[in-house]
Amino acid sequence: MALVSSTPLLQAAKEGGYCIGAFNVHTLEMLQAVVEAAEETRSPLIIQSTVGTVKHLGPDYIAAAATVAANRSSVPIALHLDHCSDFGTIMQCIRAGYTSVMIDASHDPFEKNVEQTRKVVEAASAVGVNVEAELGRVGGVEDDIVVDERDALLADPDECAKFVELTGVHTLAPAIGTAHGIYKGDPNIDFDRIGRIAAKVSVPLVLHGGSGIPEDQVRRAVSLGMSKMNVATELRIVFSDAIKEVFAKNPEENDPRKYMVPAKQALKAAAIEKMRLCGSIGKA
Repeated sequence: MALVSSTPLLQAAKEGGYCIGAFNVHTLEMLQAVVEAAEETRSPLIIQSTVGTVKHLGPDYIAAAATVAANRSSVPIALHLDHCSDFGTIMQCIRAGYTSVMIDASHDPFEKNVEQTRKVVEAASAVGVNVEAELGRVGGVEDDIVVDERDALLADPDECAKFVELTGVHTLAPAIGTAHGIYKGDPNIDFDRIGRIAAKVSVPLVLHGGSGIPEDQVRRAVSLGMSKMNVATELRIVFSDAIKEVFAKNPEENDPRKYMVPAKQALKAAAIEKMRLCGSIGKA
């Protein structure tokens, strides 16, 4: 089947009380690994790329690879642009074939965030593309976006409701205490806030900073209303460690297939584990 919008996938997840894993990929092997994981577990899938990866590979290359994967797959697959603050890049990705985009104007004042988001929603909705936005500020590092922990702001439930109403955004990523990257200690997730936001908004909620959150906390966040979980750093580490292991055993190895295949297998196993944690297995 062709690439699909993530809107119906996430609405089904919200209604069904489960979560869909959204996996950041940076190479063809990483993309293939998460698709194979979704096929094996019968899980709906969201493939993600950061702005940095779009610049590195080109949106048309990424969309073409994701389209081939979707056409060969029997599970629904969406392609999402993560954390983008540039309208031009968002439009470029939509034209290339992305079926979901994130406008991140969370660094702007509320009114400006509304304005920026509404502009993207109007353009994307015309072609059936999902739009995600962020309210509050998730701490940590995502590509070249760095938010100091002291600058991270938790989303206000009433503002979330107002934001969704004013923008018509399809999915919302509220800051609830998670962080991008790997946690130095236990994450400080405000579960009460998740519940209060979910009670006030009708759209699916997105959990950013899904790498390294303890299992019980992921399950609790999902039970309270998180319908999409982003995973990036953890996948890069798994993939890279598998390659390092090959070179540790054979420093003279020069065939990319010999180190990419183990990396792909390791990433696939990690993705399957995240799908199990999200409760998306068998939901395709």
